[in-house]
Amino acid sequence: MPETSTPEPAAAGAGAPLRLAVIIGSTRQGRFGPTVANWFAGRAAAREDLDVDLIDLAEAPLPALGHGPGSVRAGAQIAPRLAAADAFVVVTPEYNHSFPAPLKNAIDAHNQEWHAKPVGFVSYGGISGGLRAVEQLRPVFAELHAVTVRATVSFSNPWDRFADDGRPLRPEDCEGPAKYLLDQITWWAIALRNARAAHPYAS
Repeated sequence: MPETSTPEPAAAGAGAPLRLAVIIGSTRQGRFGPTVANWFAGRAAAREDLDVDLIDLAEAPLPALGHGPGSVRAGAQIAPRLAAADAFVVVTPEYNHSFPAPLKNAIDAHNQEWHAKPVGFVSYGGISGGLRAVEQLRPVFAELHAVTVRATVSFSNPWDRFADDGRPLRPEDCEGPAKYLLDQITWWAIALRNARAAHPYAS
């Protein structure tokens, strides 16, 4: 299983595995997100070049945020894990053509943790497969100085696509897209990690 412990930020060497934070963006009761996220995190963890941290926002709830010290304290629970990451993959459903409010809350509770790092998306939903939520997330992360990768893994009607044990019923439909996304995000993660090490990012 991908680890879920809180990592200590460390200065990674050029050849060190990349730390990938996979974020479960839905917190609703009865959500399908953990099934999709656990599958994808397992695919990522199978790679030697990735160290995976699975972050479930339902286990790190944030109150409604404003500005000031309270907002800083609210985000402190997952802030070290986000700061330690070299890259992120957000697993999101689509609610009414958009993404969940708790996900936006978690994004807004942090700032520099996202800077100059790549973000990928795994989405799920009805016939659209959650892609409208993804397109709304891209400008949000752009505002936070993050780079979103083009490749996306999406599942339309995912409830019919996974077995009870969490495995895809047709792995040939999703294993290729997952590898493509992971290949893209690791390329960007290496490039941006090296750039941050050579020149501190000016935000």
